Amino acid sequence: MTTWNFIEATQSAWDTLMVGGSAIDAVETGCHVCEELQCDNSVGFGNHPDENGETTLDAMIMDGDTFNVGAVAGLRRIKNAVGVARKVLDNTDHSMLSGDLATAFAVQMGFKEESLSSNESTEIYNEWKSADCQPNFWENVTPNSTASCGPYSPLRSQSNEAKPAIEFGGNSNHDTIGIIAMDENGKMAVGTSTNGAKYKIPGRVGDSPIPGAGAYVDAKIGAAVATGNGDIMLRFLPTFSAVEFLRQGYQPELAAEMAINRIKVVEPLFSGAVIVVSSHGQVGVACNGLEWGFTYVTAENGTITQMQMFCEEDAKPSKASIYYQSIAVAIIFMVSLNINKAYFLYIRLFRN
Repeated sequence: MTTWNFIEATQSAWDTLMVGGSAIDAVETGCHVCEELQCDNSVGFGNHPDENGETTLDAMIMDGDTFNVGAVAGLRRIKNAVGVARKVLDNTDHSMLSGDLATAFAVQMGFKEESLSSNESTEIYNEWKSADCQPNFWENVTPNSTASCGPYSPLRSQSNEAKPAIEFGGNSNHDTIGIIAMDENGKMAVGTSTNGAKYKIPGRVGDSPIPGAGAYVDAKIGAAVATGNGDIMLRFLPTFSAVEFLRQGYQPELAAEMAINRIKVVEPLFSGAVIVVSSHGQVGVACNGLEWGFTYVTAENGTITQMQMFCEEDAKPSKASIYYQSIAVAIIFMVSLNINKAYFLYIRLFRN
């Protein structure tokens, strides 16, 4: 399964499985196809420049049997980000490499160093600069970030003035491809790849390369991938939560809804979606704040199917729903012997 309407990526991942490839091979292949195709301009080179005009990439692969992770964040001048993540997974004891030193590692592993800019990304950047660097991700700075470009300095006192949110979702800034794959041996893996938020502050890393945020998998239980406003979503670890909800016995659809609602009660206007697949192949999907709905693609028995769902914008979680969700979250944390956090989260969710 893949997030969004990335049919070619889904097909290539399925084809990899059909010739005997592993689940890890499938997610790497699918993500790389999207990187080459520059899927929706949100994956791969040549788009979503940061505020210096540079495109950087994040990617991750996770093995559902070993829980090993290979990831790169803020990767510069290497087009095959998910391929570098695979090398981190296979050829190091680390889980993540970042920035220029991730680039140096990639070159050592045989990847070609080249510019990730394109005529399109340069044009996007120049238009943004001409529009006084609007929109951007700065706040509580001087000069006024809603009216001019930087460089900025922090204000001596915090401003309470609300700043218009940068849109995620639709066709503008929805970032990630996430892939869940299960091979003929029942092994599961997940993968992600993205060029991140358009106009991001250089160095920004979203949820995509973070295990438990952008994607998570336990082959005995199931897997989940997420997409949307990564700055918000990574704070709640929605894919880890979703898999843990599966572990507690919830069905995938409810696990996905519960993971989304955990974010929604704190950030009701956030934009994002979660896909959950159990180890038995059952699927659940939930989303929030995506005006045009959420599209995803499945591959089963050789059939590629594009699906779409619309987010329930007006559906606020009920007291009863939050009550049961909070109990499940509390159990998860208690199992981890973190009773204080469990109690705090229980009270916070129930009171909302």
